[in-house]
Amino acid sequence: MEDNKRIVITGMGTLNAIALSVGEFARNLLQGVCGIAPIDLFDTTEFRTHRGGQIRQFNPRKHLPAEFSLKRLSRADGLALAGAVEALSDAGLYPFPESFREDTGVVIGGGSGGLLEAEDFYAELLAKGAASARFSRLSAIYCASSADRIASTFGFLGPKTTFMTACSAGATALGFARDMILNGQARRMIAGGVEPMCRLTYAAFNALKSVDEGVCRPFDKNRAGLSLGEASALVVMETLEEARNRGAKIYGEILGYGVTCDSFHMTAPDEKASGAVRSMRAALEASGLQPDDIDYINAHGTATPVNDVMETKAIKEVFGKRAYSIPVSSTKSMHAHTLGAAGALEGVVCLLALAFGFVPPTISSTEPDPDCDLDYVTNGARKQTLRTALSNSFAFGGNNTTVVFARYAGEGAVHE
Repeated sequence: MEDNKRIVITGMGTLNAIALSVGEFARNLLQGVCGIAPIDLFDTTEFRTHRGGQIRQFNPRKHLPAEFSLKRLSRADGLALAGAVEALSDAGLYPFPESFREDTGVVIGGGSGGLLEAEDFYAELLAKGAASARFSRLSAIYCASSADRIASTFGFLGPKTTFMTACSAGATALGFARDMILNGQARRMIAGGVEPMCRLTYAAFNALKSVDEGVCRPFDKNRAGLSLGEASALVVMETLEEARNRGAKIYGEILGYGVTCDSFHMTAPDEKASGAVRSMRAALEASGLQPDDIDYINAHGTATPVNDVMETKAIKEVFGKRAYSIPVSSTKSMHAHTLGAAGALEGVVCLLALAFGFVPPTISSTEPDPDCDLDYVTNGARKQTLRTALSNSFAFGGNNTTVVFARYAGEGAVHE
């Protein structure tokens, strides 16, 4: 394939429950670190559960350059900006070149946006009344604010888009960014997802009784639900030609993606797995690959009773007998389920696994479920050279996205 048709990742940035940088993230994935712990971002006393994958020690002033304004900055926007700064710096594009502004775009997947600040505003409104409440605190409430803030801060003049497809939003953002470059809408894209924790989201999942009171245990016989988390995960995406021209290092390639809908239920997946199956098959077709070409699957793996069985069934249908020999893991067991950011964060997981030759583990799973009988890598990280990785994101509303990544072995490759 021509270099101007190959889309590569040249920079990455993340903040999540087990890391405040990509380097730390890689180390903690290998070590199987669990970031699910008691939440102190807000009071959980009245909730059924009290744990989550909270980002600790996040201070926007310490994570952002001194010249960046923090005025009206929501937690979501601060996390997104911090991830963007790391990704651009990693790609050798910070400070951002003036000549690149016009053909650079940004696409972000998310959900809660500035709801945490809106909750604080509401409490202030009740306590002090409308005359004293600061309505400016609502300026960043909308989910699209993070993409706006990134674009305005760096002066990007290319495409700017936000996806809100629940747990598949970050993955869809990666695929859409690839499309923008291939279709000539931009030369490079900053793409990914951001999701902050907030009371409303935490309360909603507790009301559904889909949250484990301890830590999530994907594919375990005794699993009792997911663990909610928060994250920012962004990548710099460009053609191989562009990357080579400026001597950039390369983590890997994004080969293609598939998007489908279950049209089944607001919160439950189709137990027949039709949407998940079609999503994986669409991603394989878009990538020009066959089932035998996939070396690792990063599962959606939420640890809810229905999802894990459904995903296992879908993988078997797509990959046939080979399904049993493909290593599969759910890294949500470490960083928790980061909703709108999950697909982007797990894209970063896949790229690190490809670049450094390992399969990250599914931790906290000790008793296999007979209905989840694939190679779910529960005994620590596995050193293995990988050529390709497939990442699943299956969301509320039946919004499914699957992304396929590949190892890059040419000049400038980031390898172990």
